[in-house]
Amino acid sequence: MIDTVTRRKFLTSGAAVAATTTGLATPALAQSTGRSWKMATSWPKNSPGVGVNAQRLADKITAMSNGELTVEVFAAGELVPPFEVFDAVSSGTAQLGHATPYYWQGKDPAFHFFTGVPFGLMAHEHAAWVQFGDGQALWEKAYEPFGVVPFYAGSSGPQAGGWFARELNSLEDFKGIKMRIAGLGGEVMRRIGVNTVLLPPGEIFPAMQSGAIDAAEWIGPWNDLAFGLYKVAKYYYMPAFHELGPALELLVNRQQYVDLPEHLQAIVRNAAMASSYESLADFTFHNITSYKPLLEKEGVEVRFLPDDVVDALGVEAEVVLRELGENSPLAGDIYKSFTAFRSEANTYAAVSDQRAMAMRAQVLK
Repeated sequence: MIDTVTRRKFLTSGAAVAATTTGLATPALAQSTGRSWKMATSWPKNSPGVGVNAQRLADKITAMSNGELTVEVFAAGELVPPFEVFDAVSSGTAQLGHATPYYWQGKDPAFHFFTGVPFGLMAHEHAAWVQFGDGQALWEKAYEPFGVVPFYAGSSGPQAGGWFARELNSLEDFKGIKMRIAGLGGEVMRRIGVNTVLLPPGEIFPAMQSGAIDAAEWIGPWNDLAFGLYKVAKYYYMPAFHELGPALELLVNRQQYVDLPEHLQAIVRNAAMASSYESLADFTFHNITSYKPLLEKEGVEVRFLPDDVVDALGVEAEVVLRELGENSPLAGDIYKSFTAFRSEANTYAAVSDQRAMAMRAQVLK
């Protein structure tokens, strides 16, 4: 078993109890040990789901510590550019970061396994692998060389496949399309002929509007409605093949974390856990309630990927994952753990989640 920086503890441990009873209630103690941390994020300020939940997580840490540890949030570009959050936390420019692991794929492609894998884990399955499987320990080992400690901070649930300027009826229709797409999905799309590019969230709409790209995926109905993507493309493909349960993360500078008293470490850790529940609930509720209003926008048409396209994407996805697992011994360990759990999850889902949803649909049709 791989050692982890953070041994799992309940807030009811001795140190945590002291923190939540006497310590946090004593103004003099808070004043004498007060720390002020910065949280850099990859999100536009107050953006639905991502930016808002980064702020909520920061507020949780501040409130749970009774001001012993206050956190100030910086939106994308305010402290560092959106794709430099990891470096900011690694260097200590910011003590915390809120983003998603595939933004740092250039550091180590194995990071992909901790966020979104094509035909991968659903949000609840991914959380299970991280919390009770090998995920957390492997994640910490992957980030250790960079002086960063990661914590799972929630998910959007299944995302949308994206907005396209024209309808896609076959594999041939994808060839030559210029598309903004994140994560391993971008590499899989590239292999079927799509010209892929990763743009920060704030640049997606302008790029679509100007014609610099022909298609883009962002998150789902709630965020896509807020970003106005329906104004620049009308064919909305659902769901995403590459982000069934993509993860958000809280990044923590390792040395700063180790230097915290034990009860404050527990607060950071447990605030992230609380945020993971809140974030998924937030996305789920608002995607459900935003779907009908999005459909009512003029010209919007929902489509599904053709079966032959799904089959082709599946073949390429498995090749990409195998290649990723061969990148290093650590990547190999992560690949084996992830794919083994995915196989078990798929077997169980066939008689649980999938069947339950089918029965509900049968009754409510």
